[in-house]
This record gives sequence, C-alpha cells and structure tokens, in this order.
Amino acid sequence: MPSLVCRSTVGILALFFTLGLAQPGLKAAESATQATNFSLQDFRGKAHSLADVKDQKVIVLAFLGCECPLAGQYAQTLQKLATKHAADGVTVWGIFSNQQDSLAEVAQFAKTLRIEFPLLKDPGNVIADQFQATRTPEIVVLDGKHVVRYHGRIDDQFTYGKQRPKAEHDYLGDAITAILAGQEPKIKTADPVGCLIGRKLKADESAPVTYTGHVAKILNKNCVHCHRPGEIGPFSMTSYEETVGWAEMIAEVVEDGRMPPWHANPAHGKFRNDTRLSAEDKQTIEDWVSYGAPQGDPKLLPAAPKFVEGWQIGEPDLVIHMADKPFNVPATGEVRYQYFVVDPGFTEDKWVKAAECRPGNRAVVHHIILGLQQGNGRGRQVGDVHSEWLTATAPGARPLVLTDGHAKLIPAGSRLVFQMHYTPNGTPQTDRSSLGLIFIDPSEVKHQVGTDQATNRGLRIPPGDANYQVDAIHAFSRDTNLLAFFPHMHLRGKAFRYTAVYPDGKEEILLDIPRYDFAWQNAYELAEPKLMPQGSRLRCEATFDNSTENLANPDPKSTVRWGDQTWEEMMIGYFDATPAEVKPIKISISRLKEFEALAAKQQAKLTPELRTLAKDALTSDAKLAAFGLELRKVVPQLDRICWTTVEGDKLNIACVAQEEGIRKIVGGSGRKLPASFTTVATYADKTDPIVHEKLAAAKGVDLQFMARTFGSSVHFPRKSDDATGSLNFWSTESAAFPPAAVEVLKEAADLLKK
Repeated sequence: MPSLVCRSTVGILALFFTLGLAQPGLKAAESATQATNFSLQDFRGKAHSLADVKDQKVIVLAFLGCECPLAGQYAQTLQKLATKHAADGVTVWGIFSNQQDSLAEVAQFAKTLRIEFPLLKDPGNVIADQFQATRTPEIVVLDGKHVVRYHGRIDDQFTYGKQRPKAEHDYLGDAITAILAGQEPKIKTADPVGCLIGRKLKADESAPVTYTGHVAKILNKNCVHCHRPGEIGPFSMTSYEETVGWAEMIAEVVEDGRMPPWHANPAHGKFRNDTRLSAEDKQTIEDWVSYGAPQGDPKLLPAAPKFVEGWQIGEPDLVIHMADKPFNVPATGEVRYQYFVVDPGFTEDKWVKAAECRPGNRAVVHHIILGLQQGNGRGRQVGDVHSEWLTATAPGARPLVLTDGHAKLIPAGSRLVFQMHYTPNGTPQTDRSSLGLIFIDPSEVKHQVGTDQATNRGLRIPPGDANYQVDAIHAFSRDTNLLAFFPHMHLRGKAFRYTAVYPDGKEEILLDIPRYDFAWQNAYELAEPKLMPQGSRLRCEATFDNSTENLANPDPKSTVRWGDQTWEEMMIGYFDATPAEVKPIKISISRLKEFEALAAKQQAKLTPELRTLAKDALTSDAKLAAFGLELRKVVPQLDRICWTTVEGDKLNIACVAQEEGIRKIVGGSGRKLPASFTTVATYADKTDPIVHEKLAAAKGVDLQFMARTFGSSVHFPRKSDDATGSLNFWSTESAAFPPAAVEVLKEAADLLKK
C-alpha cells in the first residue's frame, strides 16, 4: 500500500498545540490580593524586586515561556505597551517559571523577539505559585500599592484552535488605563489561554509507569517526528529533560484530543495515517503525569528513532529551491499568496516516489502547495484524474511517500509552481523554501498516481450565515481506485464530507470532517484503496460559518466568494487516485506526431460516424462531446471544441466539448462575455481560417487567458441565417495545427455548419 501524501504546515500553527482555555479550577484569582515583596534575577544576573519599583503606578507581571508559541506572539505586544507607558509610571516584567526554560534560552527569547523590558527567571515556580499563575502568557497587574487589580489573559484575540483577525477586548490595556486614571478595571479577571506552566512535579520514582519504561516509546512513535529540533513542533520530546516540563500540557492536549492532530470522524473510513492514540496509550500518559512524571530506569530507555537530518523522506535525489533569493516576509499584516515558478530543466520524464516541501523558515510558512505546469500551462490526465498537483505541506503534514510501485509523473519540460502562504510573526523574516524529490526507475512503476478535485467555484456565502452549504461532484467514466483525500477551505470552513455514490444508487461516507480546522490541514490516506466503479460519483459537501460565532472570521458582514486569499474562500475536495488495473500512461509523446503518422498513411480522414454525429452536434455539449471524441481519433492533438456566436454586444459560448479537467480551468458553455473585449468575436466577420501556432503570442484578453492552458488554436468563421460566430479548435500543444490538420478540421467545421 502506498503511504500517500500527508499534505497537511506553520508560523502560528505551532501555537495550536498548546492553546487551550483555562480548565475548571484554574481560573485567575479574583480578589484584590496584596502582593508580598519578592526578588528575581534577570538573565544577565541583575536582581529585580517589588521594593525597587515602589514609586511606579502600575506593575505588569507577564508570565511567559520560551517555547510557548502564544507567548512569542504576544511578546511585541507587551514591548509596545511597555514603551508606550514608560513615562506614565508603568513597569513591565516578564517572568519565566517553566522548569525547562534556562537562562540562556530566556536570553535568546529576548534577542529574537527584541524585548527590552526585564525578563526574570522564577526558579521552582515560586512566584507563579504565589500569584496562582497557571499558563503562559498570563498577566498579573499590580497598582502602586502592589495590590492585584487584574489577573488573566492579555486580550481575546486567541482561543483554542481559533484566532480573531484582531482583539475585541484589550483586557490588559483597559486595566492599565483604568488604574492610571485612579479607577478600578471594569474586568478584573479573564481566563488565561496558552501553555500550562511547566512546574516542578514531585515524582514518585517507585511508580509503575515511568518515562523510560512506558512513555518514551509512545512519544517516539507518535510525536517525535514533529517534536524534534528543526521540525514543526514548538518544543522537543527527544529526551526526558526536554519533555518533563511539558508533562501536564501533554496530558491535557491528549485528553482533549487536540494532539496528535486528527479531525476525521472515526465512524467513517479507516486511514493508514490515523494519528490518534489508543485508549491504552492515553491512559499511560495520564497515569505517568499523576505520578509526578518520573523518569525511571535509564537502562529501559528505548532507542531513539532515526531521522535523516532535515528531510523526513530520506536524502533526496534532487533539491529544488523556490527562488534564487529569499522572500522577505514583513513583521505584521496580511501577506497575499506568493507564487514562484521554477524550471527544473527536466528533459525526460521523471517518476517520483517521494516528495517533501520543506519550509525554509517554519516561523512564518503556513503552507506550501507544489503544482506542475507544463509548457502548455496545464496538467495531464491519469485515467479519470486531471493531475497537476505534486505535493504540499500544511499544519500537521507528513511528506508524500509512495510505495509498492506507485509513483507520480513529472513530464519532461514541466515547470514547478510553489504556492506560498506566509503568516507574519511579529518580526521581519525571510524564507527560501525548497522541494526534495526521490525518483523511481520507470521500469519499477506499476501504478501512476494522480491528484484531482471536486470543486465549487460558485459559492456565495451570505453575511452572518453560520451554516452555508455547497457541494461538488466528480464523475468517474472508468474504474478508479481512490487512495487519499485532502479537503481544503479557508477561515470560514466548518465541516467537510466525501461521499461515494455508486451506480446502483447506494451511498457510502468515505470521510467526514465535522470540525474543519484551517490551522491543521491533514491528508487522509485510505487503509485500502476504494474502488469507484465506472459511473460512480464522488460527492463533496462543505459547510461554512460566516457568523460572529466563528472567531476566525475576518468579516462576518461581508458576502464571501471564491478566491485564493484566506479572507476569501475555497471549496476543494482533492483526492489521490489511480486507474484500476491499468499500467502507467505515457503522456509525453507528442500527439501531433501521431497525427502526422496518420496523415502519412492517408488515414487522417473523417469517418462515416463523424458525418452522422455532425448533424446535431451543435445542439448540446453532450452531442458535441460525442463528435469531439470521434474527431480525436483523426486529430489526436485536439483538446477542446467550442461554438461561439456573436449576439449584439455579447460573445455567447454556446456549446463546448472538452475534458472535465480543462473545463475546471477555462470554464464551459452558457457564458456571455463582452464582445468588445474578445478577439474571438471578431473572427465571425472573417472569411478564411485563423491559425495561432503559438497562442501565447496572440493579442486579446480572451486569447491570452486561453494561452494559460492551450498552446495553439484554429478558428473557422461561420455565418448563417440563424447565427454568426466561429467554430474554435484548441490544443494544449504548440503548433498543433499544420496545414494538413487545418484541412481536416475545415472539413469537420463544414460538416458542423450544415
């Protein structure tokens, strides 16, 4: 069985490991508590005590953690606040109570995030205990008499698994403003959100469950591939010393089902990359923490898993960077998707058995999608599958690894397209991500894997709608094996489902995602291939939440349509598939050469079947498609036929025959375009055929749009009593219509005119 693509990347994504609402019993202190004096040293060794700041009007104690993503996100917020109020008598201290945070790490935290206010180490979490602080970041605000006036979170921008575009309540800022004005803060407590403070636990070394004897093997199997240096996890789990400070946090996210990340409804489908822990493993972790997270006998420590440095797929045969120079990611704001096109210089077909998108800067790379673009601008068919997707990485992803003779094809001459989504992290960053490829000998390929999609670009989500539903269908005209799924929506995505509709009318839910999370985009690899018999349909159903209840909603008042950017929406049900019991398809042979061979044998002639089909071919897409399929036996380089008419100031796309994959790119029939903006509309007034050997060189907005997909075209004017327009033939190959082909197509066009 192939281990298919786990396309699921980072920046803010790491924070979703640790984000959680304060648990019952851990609410922030509410009464006006008098703080006792204390003294802590910063990472430079300088002591700071409350007695030293007795002349200050406000003291902000910010409990932080070096590896807590949310603490890092808020670091500059605190710095700006400290700078803003420095002249007002406000002091800000960062307090590091985690046992796992060393002074060197605190110093690096200050340097990386450009923090100028004092950062203090709290050995043994004494001060955290004094103020009953439980998480990072967590804020305690004292007035000039050192009385606690506010205790809780900084603001409400973040909560578990969600992020508002901006905060609606600035709890800390409001508290400072009120105290400076001699007033009580209106809100005195707010449950903190973030990482549990890594307190020193009293370990029971005689406990029946220990790290070395029981827990390490669970972490090695399920967690360490991400939680190790240089990978996506915000902290490492490769040793007891690195793990013990996170013991309570690990237990919490495991109990809540937030880690390992997995969103599929267990009632439907079985998946070979299911990351859920067994009930036994969950209980082992819970028991270990309840005994104080003891280390155990070092002799029982299992061997550490082996990873190739930097690459999860192993040493690549080829590494391709997205660009020669790094891309500059700004400190703040929304960064539009960036696209980088790279020519790897492949002069022959390449078969890929493993591929990994590797972020150059995990702090700001949210996801990478790696597509193929051939010289004609589009992917190719793999049986019923239009394949232009190679691989991707997104939050929680593992790379593409194919086995058992499965492989993806990169045709000779293809270009690679990096789609990059960046999330600024508060400081200016650079990124130069890359792609690693491992090839397989063509003789070893048994199954060619392609990636296709069911998509609905017509979505129009009304303002405030919490359950807007759309669906999309992909039909299979031949037996096809489904291998994996990858649902994709943006910030308003709520739920997603794949359902097989078989020829006999029976339905089967293949994958159900009841709580879609844009921050964690997983692929779901079927444990066994799912056969979709000829005539089956794959129905994808998506639900969107455009209401105020969706904390991640950029603008609940807007009507949302399709678009690449995260504040717009997408509805795409990607899937990996391979033709059932069919050998890989050789697709790089020029179809023009096939035509030339037919012409040389005097076989490039219209058949009696074509003459029959031509009689009513322009009455519907289906009948024109039947004509087109027969015509391709004579002109194999043909990819699209369309009949366009000029109606007043509009160009009407009346009838189209093309592959489904092409329709998704350029559209189908039934559309009317402004004639003044289209070159094709002018062809109705011509008399001779118009041939574009290199469509990219043709003038006109419409032809330039089509040139993204097609390499050449030929157009035959048609005038009659009932309509004026042109018959248009398109090929994805350049120079696909030499005089011999034009002659055959002219004869076909004449048949269609009758």
